Amino acid sequence: MTISEKAAYLKGLMDGLDLDTEKAEGKMISAIVELLGDVTKKLSDVEDTTIAISDELDEIEEDLDAIEDYILDEEDDDEDLDWDDEDDYGFDDDEDYDEEGFDFGDEDSIIYEVKCACGNIINFDEETLEAGSIVCDECGELLEFSLEDEDEE
Repeated sequence: MTISEKAAYLKGLMDGLDLDTEKAEGKMISAIVELLGDVTKKLSDVEDTTIAISDELDEIEEDLDAIEDYILDEEDDDEDLDWDDEDDYGFDDDEDYDEEGFDFGDEDSIIYEVKCACGNIINFDEETLEAGSIVCDECGELLEFSLEDEDEE
C-alpha cells in the first residue's frame, strides 16, 4: 500500500466513525488526517520531481558520454598521424609561417605573446607590435618592442 493509499484509508476510517468534528477530539483527528493528506501530496510532488531530475541527469550523462567518445576518437585520430609526414597534418614547406606568432590565415590574425616581469602573459596583434609598446594590465609597466632583427645589430 502506498503512502497515498494509506492516507486515503485513514480518511475513510475517520469518515466511517462519524466523529463529531465540533468536539476537541474530533477536530484534532480531522486535522491530523488532513495534515497527512497534505504531506502525502507534497511527498508525491517531490517524488515526481526527483524522477524528472533523475531522467534529465541520465540524459546529460549520455550526452557527456557521447562527447567524451567523440573527443577520445579525435585524440585517437591524432595519434594515428605520422608527424614526420607533412601531408598528414596539412603543413606545406612552400608556405611561409611566422615563427614569432600564430598565423590563423591572414595578416590581421597573427597573435604575439610576451611575458611581463610581473609574470603576466600578454597577447597582442601586429598593430600593437608596430606601435612599439604595450602597457601591462597587471602592473602598469610599459613594455617596448623593436621591429629590428637582433641579427642586424
